[in-house]
Amino acid sequence: MQHYNDQLWMRHALRVAAQSPCAGEVPIGALVVHNGTCIGEGYNQPIGKIDPSAHAEIIALRVAAQHMGNYRLNESILYVTLEPCAMCAAALIHARIARLVFGARESKTGAVVSCCQLLNGAYGNHRVEWEEGVLADECALLVQEFFRHKRKKVNI
Repeated sequence: MQHYNDQLWMRHALRVAAQSPCAGEVPIGALVVHNGTCIGEGYNQPIGKIDPSAHAEIIALRVAAQHMGNYRLNESILYVTLEPCAMCAAALIHARIARLVFGARESKTGAVVSCCQLLNGAYGNHRVEWEEGVLADECALLVQEFFRHKRKKVNI
C-alpha cells in the first residue's frame, strides 16, 4: 500500500540519483527517512570511491546510522530508484529498516523480486516490508538514458 509521501520522497531520490552520471556512475539514488525527515542520502559511487560496496543504499544507510548514532535504523524507510541487489537487501535487514520503497525493477541483479526474493525469506531476524513501482517509469528512464548515452560514446 503506497503512502502519500512515497512519490515525494522518490522524486527526492531521483534528484540525488541525477548526481551519479556526472561522476560516470550508474544513476541510482537512495535516501533514508525517519519520522518524516531525510536523515541520509547517497548515490552510486563504487567507481569514484574505488569501493565495490559504495552503492547508493549503503551510502544512505551509513549517513543515516551516523546521524542516529546507531546502526539500527528502526522505524525508518529507505527509498531507492532501482531494486536493491543482494548486498543492499541484506544491509536493509541488518539495519532493521522498517520499509523499503523502490522505483524500477533490476532484471539482472535485483534481489527483492527480479532474481531472488531475499526480503521474503523465512530466514533472518528482521522483516522489511517493501513496495515497488513508485515512479517506476521515471526511475527506469534515468538508467536507460545513462546506458544509451554511454553506448553512443563507445560506438563513436
